[in-house]
Amino acid sequence: MPETVSPCSSRNRNVALPLSIYIIARNEADRIGATIRAVSGLSDDIVVVDSGSTDDTVALATALGARVIVNAWPGYGLQKQFGEDQCRHDWLLNIDADEVVPPDMVEAIRALFATGAPAPAGYRLRIAEVFPGESKPHALAYADRVVMAPGAPIRRLAGTVAHYSVRSLGDQIAKLNAYSDQQVDDMLARGDGVSRLRMVLEFPANFIKAYVGRRHALRGTYGFMTAMNFAFYRYLRAAKYWERRLDRRGRSDD
Repeated sequence: MPETVSPCSSRNRNVALPLSIYIIARNEADRIGATIRAVSGLSDDIVVVDSGSTDDTVALATALGARVIVNAWPGYGLQKQFGEDQCRHDWLLNIDADEVVPPDMVEAIRALFATGAPAPAGYRLRIAEVFPGESKPHALAYADRVVMAPGAPIRRLAGTVAHYSVRSLGDQIAKLNAYSDQQVDDMLARGDGVSRLRMVLEFPANFIKAYVGRRHALRGTYGFMTAMNFAFYRYLRAAKYWERRLDRRGRSDD
């Protein structure tokens, strides 16, 4: 397989690939349309797993050609696994309802199948947040990458997925608050612990991690505000862990 990917001919751009695309969603009517449209020409099997939307997510996804399956929320990892199990093809692309695959990545994916199934076991995707007021990922934005099992032949896919994760600061706080609850549940189930010292250091350490390490400092006022939210979320996770521990001790003393 060549190391560089060339654009496919316009004649082949609307031919569906042996590729399933799956998305988990809940109340994403304002964002999922762009997500599905960006990849609609790649697959004849776009699966949306909805966990109980009360907006137009299901209707919109169905109108755009997705196969919508309603499944009560079992947890993040289990919902992802459920979505994977619904797919009809061996090759899978998993994206979130607030992520948009750019045209250059769409063409790169199509080129991978130009002569049959790709040889590598999988491909890493670069995903970068787009803050409100930005039209595309910042050139120096911190990027997440999908991690696959070690040992398998993996290559990186050209392009950067745009992650529109922040509707507003208030929405972000609500989402991070919910994430912290889920993570504390997981920590307690695994028997993981958080020291008191770590609880004290979580906010300043994670503000530096986000503002400097993740380069939010390069992204103006919104970058500063988002770094503050991230730091508070990490502190909140540690504080909720200690609150739950103290509550358990109180009940055991009754």
